[in-house]
Amino acid sequence: MTTAQAQELDVQPTPLALLLLGREADPTSERGVECPGDLPSPSDPDLVARARAAKEKLGDKVFVLGHHYQRDEVIQFADVTGDSFKLARDAAARPEAEYIVFCGVHFMAESADILTSDDQKVVLPDLAAGCSMADMATAEQVAECWDVLTEAGVAEQVVPVSYMNSSADIKAFTGKHGGTICTSSNAKRALEWAFQQGEKVLFLPDQHLGRNTAVRDMGMTLEDCVVYNPHKPNGGLTAEELRAAKMILWRGHCSVHGRFSLDSVNDVRERIPGVNVLVHPECKHEVVAAADYVGSTEYIIKALEAAPAGSKWAIGTELNLVRRLANRFAPEGKEIVFLDKTVCFCSTMNRIDLPHLVWALESLAEGNLVNRIEVDKETEAFAKLALERMLALP
Repeated sequence: MTTAQAQELDVQPTPLALLLLGREADPTSERGVECPGDLPSPSDPDLVARARAAKEKLGDKVFVLGHHYQRDEVIQFADVTGDSFKLARDAAARPEAEYIVFCGVHFMAESADILTSDDQKVVLPDLAAGCSMADMATAEQVAECWDVLTEAGVAEQVVPVSYMNSSADIKAFTGKHGGTICTSSNAKRALEWAFQQGEKVLFLPDQHLGRNTAVRDMGMTLEDCVVYNPHKPNGGLTAEELRAAKMILWRGHCSVHGRFSLDSVNDVRERIPGVNVLVHPECKHEVVAAADYVGSTEYIIKALEAAPAGSKWAIGTELNLVRRLANRFAPEGKEIVFLDKTVCFCSTMNRIDLPHLVWALESLAEGNLVNRIEVDKETEAFAKLALERMLALP
């Protein structure tokens, strides 16, 4: 139904409908959805030339970061590629760049703003490029969780550890309560540090990374872990369960990695004899347990670089990266397939397309600052404290 038809019937679109259409903004959301200005048409044959011209005009004033999960049409304009934390650090290492254009999602741009200088301005080409996992833990929900832990008499024993894939507010909460941040590469080290500080860990917001690290890498049991559900009273847990647990896992997950199943693993082994199954630790525990190799995005890339010619690999991570790796290593005779039969892009990451990138670069080249991501000073201070604790890990 069009807006005009709705008006004829005296039916008004709901705020939620307009939000989903990208027509309105939710001021209470942790991320915006508005993208002011007119985007160039995606069918414009000159988009590549326009992006190149705008980037050349900006010169050293702009530094473009491209996350591994970005589509190829965007990655071609990235000055550096990598995972979220690597990119944020790369941005901080380029103080001469006035504009940091982050081709990723909202929490990544926030991290870049936290780590860069006040003179640098971080731009996200589409403000609706969020992260469903990061949005599964809001500041209000986590504050309520801490109240539940306090009432159960365990808060003083709990050290929060938050995954890099979290909002600035959650990173700040972590810093304020004596915790640290982790990446998928150093989660074990972060948890080891946390258990030296306290008896329990509140792991935010990805339950799978927390569980896999605790059980697979640190020898805990599944019974040592409980899941806190922010949508249930007291997180769906009793005070006794909280007192008995070592790992209090937030009920969050990655919409891409969470879709892989044990059936996916079994099916690919039947279809491709001798295949190596390599998955990201954000996958479910049963998938990780059934895989041959488990590691971060950077680990996945390095494993394929070192793989012998003629080897076969099924990769459980975002499809843009898998497809790019398959094309890269095909000349070496390495067969690389997506773990699941069903195509699975990160839908929010894919919101950063060439029209949005062109619009952002051309706006900056014309002197118009658009879609700036700016973390307030108090949040930044506590979030940086948590990040610094991570950087100090042995």
